[in-house]
Amino acid sequence: MKKRLAMMLAMAMLLSSAVCMAQTYPVTVTDQAGREVTIEKKPERLVSGYYISTSLLIALGLDDEMVGIEAKAGKRPIYRLSAPELIDLPSVGSAKEFDLEGCAALEPDLVILPLKLKNAAQTLESLGIDVLLVNPENQKLLTGMMELIAAAAGAEEEAQKLKDFTAAQEEALAEALADAEKPSVYLAGNSSMLSTAGDAMYQSDMIRLAGGVNAAAEITDSYWVEISYEQLLAWDPDYIVLASDAAYTAQDVLADPNLAACKAVVNGHVIQLPNKAEAWDSPVPSAILGAVWLANALHPEQFSQETCDALIDEYYETFYHFTYSEN
Repeated sequence: MKKRLAMMLAMAMLLSSAVCMAQTYPVTVTDQAGREVTIEKKPERLVSGYYISTSLLIALGLDDEMVGIEAKAGKRPIYRLSAPELIDLPSVGSAKEFDLEGCAALEPDLVILPLKLKNAAQTLESLGIDVLLVNPENQKLLTGMMELIAAAAGAEEEAQKLKDFTAAQEEALAEALADAEKPSVYLAGNSSMLSTAGDAMYQSDMIRLAGGVNAAAEITDSYWVEISYEQLLAWDPDYIVLASDAAYTAQDVLADPNLAACKAVVNGHVIQLPNKAEAWDSPVPSAILGAVWLANALHPEQFSQETCDALIDEYYETFYHFTYSEN
């Protein structure tokens, strides 16, 4: 299987590189707020005010063009492992406290911000600075963000390789898990075990790709939702999966007397996603690895540990230039 996956990926990358052409400017793109933005020339000074877009810029080979970064960059392991120079870049703050003046002072050609900073985008554009607003809340929107930033920054060939890798793993997972039973999975959030992701969130896509069913799939009108113990017991999931950055542990959940009758607790099926490099349960470019890891956890006979480990190493060696298993 491993050899076949490598061949599929190589063929996909070869095909994509044959059809990709160098970006010409000016280029007009529509960002994820529905705004048309015209980029007059290839951006040479980039600012990312969002950790997801920063991670993508590294994968696209654009980290050398970055002149500013979101707050708390030093707390992101992926930067230390793949592009440690980013940690010392000037901070432009966070979505809660964005530094407009500091960002403008960096004289960027292109600024990438999360959707919630729409007002900041308008102010920067009034100063003649191009801004893209992104909103990668699910797999489709994540792919759209890759295409958007790549088109604006002239990195479409690199973005195609990322998309090819993800598509190859989605196909491999579908094939390996075609006949597997689909256990119900409850994804518990960072701050609270009773916070979970509804069907509109990326996390639901991750569970589906891994051969599971989101226990909270009936929640379709919201994103993260606080539920009750009664609701969790009514769902009675086969697995409880903790977010990678959870402020509590699997042992805390297993010892919670309110969950003593929950099937996942009874069977010891409480696990936490890794956080060694990135939070794969968030819509980062490497998010497909969350599905790869979870598929092994849910279906080890159909999707082996060896296959899982090899794919994770292949991804980070290809796009981030370090070996995950050695860190």
